[in-house]
Amino acid sequence: MTLSFKWHHLPIAALLGALNVLAFAPFNAWPIQLLTLALLIGCLLRIDSVKHALIIGWAFGFGWSVCGVYWLYISMHVYGGMPGWIAALAVALLALLVGLYTGTAAAITVWLRNRWSASSLITALAIFPALWALNEWCRGWLFTGFPWLVSGYAHTTSPLAGYAPIIGVYGIGAIAAFISGCLALLPKKKLPSLIAIAVLLAGFGLHTINWTEPSGKPISVRLLQGNIPQEMKFDPARIDQALDLYKNLISAAPADLIATPEIAVPLLQTQLPPEYLPAIAQFAQQSGSHIALGIPITDGPNLYANSVLGFSPETAPSSTDKSTIYRYDKHHLVPFGEFIPYGFHWFVNLMNIPLGDFNRGAVIQPPFAVKDQWVLPNICYEDLFGDEIAAQLAASEAAGHPAATILLNMSNIAWFGDSIALPQHLQISQMRAIETGRPMLRATNTGTTAVIDPHGNLSAHLPPLTSGTLAATVQGFTGNTPYIVVGNRLLLILAALLLAGAWLAGRKKSASKNN
Repeated sequence: MTLSFKWHHLPIAALLGALNVLAFAPFNAWPIQLLTLALLIGCLLRIDSVKHALIIGWAFGFGWSVCGVYWLYISMHVYGGMPGWIAALAVALLALLVGLYTGTAAAITVWLRNRWSASSLITALAIFPALWALNEWCRGWLFTGFPWLVSGYAHTTSPLAGYAPIIGVYGIGAIAAFISGCLALLPKKKLPSLIAIAVLLAGFGLHTINWTEPSGKPISVRLLQGNIPQEMKFDPARIDQALDLYKNLISAAPADLIATPEIAVPLLQTQLPPEYLPAIAQFAQQSGSHIALGIPITDGPNLYANSVLGFSPETAPSSTDKSTIYRYDKHHLVPFGEFIPYGFHWFVNLMNIPLGDFNRGAVIQPPFAVKDQWVLPNICYEDLFGDEIAAQLAASEAAGHPAATILLNMSNIAWFGDSIALPQHLQISQMRAIETGRPMLRATNTGTTAVIDPHGNLSAHLPPLTSGTLAATVQGFTGNTPYIVVGNRLLLILAALLLAGAWLAGRKKSASKNN
């Protein structure tokens, strides 16, 4: 039965998209995603108009995005001082842009179904899952990428997590869309529902496979969470407090690895008191500790980097001696936060936030040696890009260099207050651990500071919005998951095969009609 488009369908579609947010952390009701996607697919199966499919899919994506990343309003208005109506409009416009990806996937689904005379079965189980995966993959890199809340993240605790080491977060999204397609075909077709159950059970089985194995001796770690309010972090009258806080937290006790959050030191190294960095290096030398310090670095006029400096027991206690200091520079920068797109300086000027244009670090950077382990940092937003982390691991193996055995995320998302951004980001880090089969350490300013095991489980964590130190013993892991080896290429091949199969089925159907 064809569905006639009515304008009241738009708020219904937006509401379904908004409900989809409940599938993600902190709610973790992942079955909701399968149901909301099933309802969207069921709607598309009854729509003949490509334009109407675009509008309904767009509304679905808008509701999903605006309710999932509303916390951007906090950074722009509460901390940035932007007028509330402009901040709200900016969030809405971003949600419209992100929603357009979903709308495009919906529109092309209906267009291909019509063009290929595809059945409901082929549309729901081949065309839509392939286009859904491609839509999310494009969102991960187009215009530098904004893959926050792509559908696979909802499944860090679901049976589908078992597929992450093979096909990654976008692949899980494709599998979720396939299962939703099976649900959309009920009650007319029952066999697909049995296939969906089999896919879920297979995920359980895959999750028991250990793709990587322990390497070297475990290390002791101390992860620091200063909980410095964002409005204080760059206040000139209180910067000394932040410097003293992290200096004291670092030197409170030795550990094989001590990690601070992103830009725990809110001054360039050239602006620091001359004794500050040498004192940290001296503590590392005297205590036998390795220290990963979040700090902005300048290499000359207009040359700035969001960096991690690594001090080891071999580091000479002199801030001018760089030969024994490890350095990692953030590669994947945040638009408007770390670089300003051309033509948008007027928008940034509406906010009272210390933003600027940072330089990008190299795509492939070596890990930090910590006793028997190799620790690969990533800074804040970078852990959204699992293919880039996998590429770093694969490149090390290919070059014959030591591959990282432990991942370390250093973040400051105090910009977003006490919002769902904190558990959402934790969930993203959990997915990276599952994809790579390696533990992920998180050192954050306001939360959530945590130790995540190679299966994505929380081994230990600090409560958000508290000041403290998380002490733990962490075992590094080595080896390659399939995702490290092939990245997103397997997903793209799968999507191409699904679309090719749908096209061939359509040709066969047309040929049989002509005969």
